[in-house]
Amino acid sequence: MGKVIGLTGGIGTGKSTVSNLLEVHGFKIVDADVASREAVEKDSEGLQQVKQVFGDKAVDQNGEMDRKYIGEIVFNDAKKRKELNQIIHPIVREIMNEQKEQYLSEGYNVIMDIPLLFENNLQDTVDETWLVYASESIQVERLMERNDLSQEEAKARVYSQISIDKKRRMADHVIDNRGTLLELKQNVEQLLMDEGYIQQAAYNQDEE
Repeated sequence: MGKVIGLTGGIGTGKSTVSNLLEVHGFKIVDADVASREAVEKDSEGLQQVKQVFGDKAVDQNGEMDRKYIGEIVFNDAKKRKELNQIIHPIVREIMNEQKEQYLSEGYNVIMDIPLLFENNLQDTVDETWLVYASESIQVERLMERNDLSQEEAKARVYSQISIDKKRRMADHVIDNRGTLLELKQNVEQLLMDEGYIQQAAYNQDEE
């Protein structure tokens, strides 16, 4: 039976990059963001529930969820954010559990890529938790650049989650992503060596 690892971070910490690196090393990825999109895809029951709560503007002209409209509401309104989560989370859990069980039955180690793992108290659903870490100032900077947000908007999104430093204290292992991509790759591979998933890191092999 494979191991189930909860991979989390904060907005802009680089969790998706780490997830891709882990996939290269043979882990199977179950992505909460992908499952969240499936949960409210066009003509789904989930999207109908979102429309009932947030109104007709929640659905765009193509019949898909208007993520920008919903995002602007929930990032600034904790009550609405909770309502959205109550709709989406049960559907997402069902999708993710199905994928996880399939991969485990095939003998793989599974990464549960869950941005809000600690916020939703899901640490007991995995064998251990790995956190991708970057400081809050780096999070804000990356988010401004990536999503073309003002500093105020970026801070609001970062502060809508548990602080990255508190998550750091809660995680079983921390992957530091305050440096370059090469340094991140080295940090990931060092953790995989320390935990016995790989014998030797690829970057060491490249240097020989």
